[in-house]
Amino acid sequence: MFGFDEEQIAWFGLTFGVSAFMLYMVFIIFQLARESKAGRLGTFVLFLALGFGLLGFVAKGVIKYFLAGVTE
Repeated sequence: MFGFDEEQIAWFGLTFGVSAFMLYMVFIIFQLARESKAGRLGTFVLFLALGFGLLGFVAKGVIKYFLAGVTE
């Protein structure tokens, strides 16, 4: 499609598509905290609890990057 092979499209989707989705999820968490009038502590707890999965996904990518650099 448009001169790209499947690997390039998958890389683009995983890099930019998932990143955009993660930023949208952060916006949703912020919107939830604002509409519920959670305050500072409540907002922190929401970001900590709901954003923990996002942090794990980012950490997985960073770990894979460093391990690939070490082994190759």
